[in-house]
Amino acid sequence: MKTVDGLGDATIIDLLAEIGSFAHYRDPRQLVKLAGLTLKENSSGQRKGQKHISKRGRKRLRSVLFRAMIPLIRHNEAFRELHEYYTTRPVNPLTGKQSIVALCRKLLNVLFAICTKKQAFDAERMKQDVLSQVQRAA
Repeated sequence: MKTVDGLGDATIIDLLAEIGSFAHYRDPRQLVKLAGLTLKENSSGQRKGQKHISKRGRKRLRSVLFRAMIPLIRHNEAFRELHEYYTTRPVNPLTGKQSIVALCRKLLNVLFAICTKKQAFDAERMKQDVLSQVQRAA
């Protein structure tokens, strides 16, 4: 987890205290659900409502992730580029806080992969994953 530039010791300790062992989870989506970062839509009948995060998970974990993302955006070039992309993309640009929440979810996925596969953080691979998702959607 220390291979991610911008994550300090105190942040890593807080994350591990809230998450526990990554061996308890089979899929990163379980971590996303634990943090309450899954999307829910408030719709009724023909009307489609806006999507918001569910907030049904651990409030402290969401707080630690959000507070960790601010220095990550500032000091980690990969997360900074993704934040700029999410806020300036031509189709469906996100607001600043929406982008940070999306990056919190991305960070959980990255940390899960780092801890379960015992690999170092690879910024280029993370950016390529996002670009491949965009190309598949187009």
